[in-house]
Amino acid sequence: MARRTCSESDHMSAETRAFRSPTQCQYPDDSLQESMTQMRQRALSAARRKEYVYAIAVLNQLLATYPSNAADYSNRGLLHLWNNEPRKALLDFNRAIALDPSLASSYNNRANYYAAQGAKESAIEDYDRAIDLNPFHVRARINRAVTLRELRRYDAALDGFEEALAFRQFAGEIYAERGRTYHLRGDWNGAIADYRRALKVLPAPADTQAPTVHPRWQQIVAWLNQLQPAS
Repeated sequence: MARRTCSESDHMSAETRAFRSPTQCQYPDDSLQESMTQMRQRALSAARRKEYVYAIAVLNQLLATYPSNAADYSNRGLLHLWNNEPRKALLDFNRAIALDPSLASSYNNRANYYAAQGAKESAIEDYDRAIDLNPFHVRARINRAVTLRELRRYDAALDGFEEALAFRQFAGEIYAERGRTYHLRGDWNGAIADYRRALKVLPAPADTQAPTVHPRWQQIVAWLNQLQPAS
């Protein structure tokens, strides 16, 4: 599961991308592994439908069978966070990190918790740890830059978005977030340019190839319309 890249207030966007498949674990036999894979898929499908209580119940059952998997605790923690159960979320994130201190996604997820609770400096520390463990964790880089922006450290945030772009993933989201950073800093020309870049990359309402319109589209259009009369 992964995180907080959509807007100023929505820290839990792109939810279904955050589930991590713990392929590194060893299971007693293939049939058990298949069963666990199916359970994780059920939890993921429920999370996509925002049926968090059901998804949590599935992971509860999974963890009762195999209680030492860090990724499952991390995933359940995000479900608790989305279900407005922050204390349970933090317990699961801490448990995941205790079980596997090298799992970058757990630090990213706990950082999302800290950011949602307003503990932004603690969030930055965990995003840094996630990036140290996995320099290719682009979402942690995006999330870190968003948090820096919320701290009004605009130059550092812009540097972070620039670094994230180098990995050639989630370009539309990065352009949108960088544009928002320019916008808040007062650089309207930079904001307009990035908003337009984002709209070129993200699926448009008239794009018949896209099964659904990207959730950021209307928001970016609204931001752009705030500035267009002055451009």
